[in-house]
Amino acid sequence: MSEELPVIYLARHGDTAWSLTGQYTGLTDLPLTERGERNARRLMERLKDITFARVFTSPLQRAVRTCELSGFGAVAEVDRDLVEWDYGVYEGRLSSEVHAQHPDWQLFRDGCPGGESPAQVTARADRVIGRIRKVHGNVLVFSSGHFIRVLTVRWLGLEPSVSCSYFMLSTASLSALGYKHDLTHPVIRLWNDDHHIGA
Repeated sequence: MSEELPVIYLARHGDTAWSLTGQYTGLTDLPLTERGERNARRLMERLKDITFARVFTSPLQRAVRTCELSGFGAVAEVDRDLVEWDYGVYEGRLSSEVHAQHPDWQLFRDGCPGGESPAQVTARADRVIGRIRKVHGNVLVFSSGHFIRVLTVRWLGLEPSVSCSYFMLSTASLSALGYKHDLTHPVIRLWNDDHHIGA
């Protein structure tokens, strides 16, 4: 990674019971599983040699606990804009269940009835990016899968409805955003790195 231009590291939280079953987990505040805690600890080794000017975490316990077990609990700042997508009536449901009723439904295009629209999540991501771009130095963010994808495409100046569905993201993975030449050329520097987790 460049020493001159800042890098924004994105850590997805470790496993919860619902991430293992594939249920939509928005604002339901589930704890990490035992495996989720183990993998969060492995993030510590991955991140130990990087200096961060600021660390931010979603207020949801799965992100906060991942942050703590990674070694950053004492310095992290809670940012409510980093919470996962509010899935409304789809909370706790499987994608297959939703598509059985609404075959053409797409999260990043349609949003969720009783929950957030893509425009609302995009606005949150844009606010986070605005704050991050004011930081001088590397930034570390702990959040959830769908929100991290929206944050990433907005960093690139793209629309979530067109591009988010192409990005896979594993639990306890690490991704990184940054710049190619200068602060006017945003790029993805690393995506879905989970080699620290191992078998």
